[in-house]
Amino acid sequence: MSDATGPAALYAMHDALRRELAHLDRVTTSAHHDPRHVLATAPGWQLLKKALHAHQSAADEALWPPLRHRLTGRPRDLVVLAVMEAEHAAIAPVVEAIDATLADPGADALRLGQLTDALAGGLAGHLAHREDAALPLLLRALTAEQWDRFGRVQARRIGRDAPLLLPWLLDGADEPTVATLLAPLPASEYAAYLTRWAPAYALLDRWSAGTAT
Repeated sequence: MSDATGPAALYAMHDALRRELAHLDRVTTSAHHDPRHVLATAPGWQLLKKALHAHQSAADEALWPPLRHRLTGRPRDLVVLAVMEAEHAAIAPVVEAIDATLADPGADALRLGQLTDALAGGLAGHLAHREDAALPLLLRALTAEQWDRFGRVQARRIGRDAPLLLPWLLDGADEPTVATLLAPLPASEYAAYLTRWAPAYALLDRWSAGTAT
């Protein structure tokens, strides 16, 4: 992964997460479907969770530790990193609470709406803060090898979900971003993306009620 690929992957993931948060808002405010049923049955919620977990856990493993090392002796910048980690840590409990609400037959749609609003607000704020405050530090501090390691860690955490999550990530991305992020793929995976993964993803109705995962 080059110095260009690492930030491109971060921005692509942020854009994809924002796109899905917009779908989540639409689903939970629709008067036509019960949002509890939609989130429990549609693939969109599962894909959002998987992508978010892969991205955040890869950052925990491969972005924040080398950044912290490079920021030694720079207390103001270390405060930025601490805030990033605190914001990140607050996201997972909200996701877990949403899943607990979906599993509770007695939970109502209002509770679910409150939790999804909290997730959307917290995650959107975190992504914006990361881009404004943390990414400039990462661009100055990380080497090409460290960006490459982040890419490998994230790919490992995506693992068997790559046939869905890679097209998910690139859904709506501009041509330069798509080209940049597909370039490192082995020839066999590149061919699979073009001939199988992307076409199958294009047929997936991620956020419709009653769609099986």
